[in-house]
Amino acid sequence: MVVDRRGGRSRLTVLGAVAVLALAPALASCSDDGGTNGGGTASSSSSSPPASAGPADPAAAKAEITRNWTAFFDPGTPVAEKVRLLENGERLRPVLAAFAADKNAAMTSAKVTGVDFTSAAGANVTYDLLVGGNPALPGAQGTSILQNDTWKVSVKTLCGLVELSGVTVPGC
Repeated sequence: MVVDRRGGRSRLTVLGAVAVLALAPALASCSDDGGTNGGGTASSSSSSPPASAGPADPAAAKAEITRNWTAFFDPGTPVAEKVRLLENGERLRPVLAAFAADKNAAMTSAKVTGVDFTSAAGANVTYDLLVGGNPALPGAQGTSILQNDTWKVSVKTLCGLVELSGVTVPGC
């Protein structure tokens, strides 16, 4: 495969971002439920947490985060399950439903490549956003939140991906 580099980004990266963000106009019309702003970006940087920061069973937590992120970004996962795997997911149900209905989003998935705990209920997640099985946004950064005894994709992560398009989505 030949990759055309322009401005430090490969054509595959741009195409991947377009596939994920193709719904920006539809998402912008989603209704706001009056929730608080989840804000944030898909990329964040922080210093390494102290060795004592993290859940009681880091291996089990890492496995759950990996499993839940893979399911959340899997186009075959039903919207109801994605709502369950997203922090305050009910608030962004219309966004998740719009993604589920989009043929470009149906080619998008994620592969977790690293998990670093920042607290007993928080983690930084490194992942590759894949389009058609190929890395479109390799080494992307997001966060996972322990909510209701489930490690979830943070609203900050999802909203950050959507905001890459320059569109503000109600609920984000």
